[in-house]
Amino acid sequence: MKTSVVTGASRGIGAAIAERLAADGYAVAVNYNSSEKAAEELCRRINLSGGVAMPFQCDVSKRSEVENMFAAVRRELGTVAVLVNNAGIAEQCLFTDISEHMWDRLFDVNVKGAFNCSQAAVREMISAKSGNIVNISSMWGQVGASCEVHYSSAKAALIGFTKALAKELGPSGIRVNCIAPGLISTEMNSHLDEDTINALVDETPLSRVGTAEDIANAVSFLVSEKASFITGDVLSVNGGMVI
Repeated sequence: MKTSVVTGASRGIGAAIAERLAADGYAVAVNYNSSEKAAEELCRRINLSGGVAMPFQCDVSKRSEVENMFAAVRRELGTVAVLVNNAGIAEQCLFTDISEHMWDRLFDVNVKGAFNCSQAAVREMISAKSGNIVNISSMWGQVGASCEVHYSSAKAALIGFTKALAKELGPSGIRVNCIAPGLISTEMNSHLDEDTINALVDETPLSRVGTAEDIANAVSFLVSEKASFITGDVLSVNGGMVI
């Protein structure tokens, strides 16, 4: 059984990805930062359904914690074959109101976290001459969003990170891809009121809000042999809102 690590997996998109990878036959390391009960409950559901999952606490922005987590994952579940860099935070405010701390925190979690986890994972992937990394960006990383300059910038950085790393690791048999979700029904978007949701749906050709399972299905495809000739790609799962 191959092992996968999903960061920020206690709820929302991360939880759906963890459940899908478990259903695909992967042992899943469910990373969380503060939502211990949610992570434990997710692992309980996966294990009861016949899968294998264990929770691992770690703030992905902190290098030492990441190193300790990957060491623990290797001891408990084995060599990591798949890494999904999903952990992220979002924030809306005017550009003139973004503090240095806010900017740094967005980049620390969304970008440095992916850097930390990817470096921890690729060492053994390079030795194995195989592996998959999937980074979860956003459609706003592709086109930018008003009042989300720091978030859009961080998610755009993930796209550049994906493309460059794919070129570097390709000769080692490692594929690196990115998913850019559109409007997805998750806790992160729960602050949006009904009028805003309806306006965004009206801008979406498929006329609906996406689900966490839509993103999980995309991850499942990208790490499978069906996508064996795909690397450095940005898969837009947004219902056609950004084309």
